[in-house]
Amino acid sequence: MTEPRITLRRADAGTVPTVVALLEANDLPSGDVRSKADRFYLASLERGELGADPVGVGGIEVEGRHGLLRSVVVRESARGRGIGTALCDALEARAAAEGVETLFLLTTTAADFFAERGYERVERSAVPPEIRGTSQFAELCPATATCMRTSLSGRVSRE
Repeated sequence: MTEPRITLRRADAGTVPTVVALLEANDLPSGDVRSKADRFYLASLERGELGADPVGVGGIEVEGRHGLLRSVVVRESARGRGIGTALCDALEARAAAEGVETLFLLTTTAADFFAERGYERVERSAVPPEIRGTSQFAELCPATATCMRTSLSGRVSRE
């Protein structure tokens, strides 16, 4: 199976309802999406095989050299096609292009997926204060979520 090619489009006021709907349909926090719309991206397949609607969403919060990958989800009807991998590749490339060297995330369901991508588990106390201070980290994601990180330094862009 060839990896799907996706295009990322930054969310805006007009696409926020789509982002919120995808997150809420998958039990992911959406409480700060409206105030941080520019940190979210909608993913569409380049060839439109599954229609024109976005096939997924994800967010990146950049805090200096560190970033928080958040709220990555693929529309249920598009799963099992490698879109999650392509979406993460594109988001990581975008973060690296914005100067992020270390990317953190919190997950309650996808630790194995991210471990396969090279993320390692870390204690929350090991996360830089600027990432710990984000609303996703401090308020929206449960304390039981697995905290992970990866280095983006030296990665070849796959976007």
